[in-house]
Amino acid sequence: SMYLLIVMCYQSPTSPAYSISKGALDQLTRVTALELAPKGVRVNSVNPGTIPTEIQKRAGVPAEHYEEFLEKAKSLHPIGRVGTVEDVAKAIAFLASDDASFITGVTLLIDGGRNLVCPR
Repeated sequence: SMYLLIVMCYQSPTSPAYSISKGALDQLTRVTALELAPKGVRVNSVNPGTIPTEIQKRAGVPAEHYEEFLEKAKSLHPIGRVGTVEDVAKAIAFLASDDASFITGVTLLIDGGRNLVCPR
């Protein structure tokens, strides 16, 4: 079967447009899953918590404060750590596999419980 994946990140209280776009991607996942299901295409998305990548630096976290940023991020994830690229990759591999052949229209949170706590 064919598979389409949408990757999203957490909302930002300082960037309403970015946050709104994430909600739009949630909905895009669902409507695209409905549209493509009859053609045998599954559509899911992932919503990772903080994953150390260059995206934070490109978004304005200064290099000299990056470690401080990651330490604070650990406290925002109930599991007590930030995620890894491998955490996300393994979830994507599962969703794209035949083991997930009956899953479509889902936004999978890969966030160490970040969605369970209030933004700080």
